[in-house]
Amino acid sequence: MKPVQPDDALSKVVGSSPLPRTELTKKLWDYIRKNGLQDKTKRTQINADENLKAVFNGKKSVSMFEMTKLVSGHVK
Repeated sequence: MKPVQPDDALSKVVGSSPLPRTELTKKLWDYIRKNGLQDKTKRTQINADENLKAVFNGKKSVSMFEMTKLVSGHVK
């Protein structure tokens, strides 16, 4: 896959170097798991910390499916 460049907001989560979309998704999930951001009761919801809130356009919580769409807006 062709590497994509994360913008400043997303690079705080996955790093600033260009990487394939599959690797970007893997790093994003590693960050979510490491910081315990997946909702405990509704597993399809991701709760944002300060770094992810910038990626999620200020939202405190998004679904996994909405997260994919929002992250796409932060790559070049």
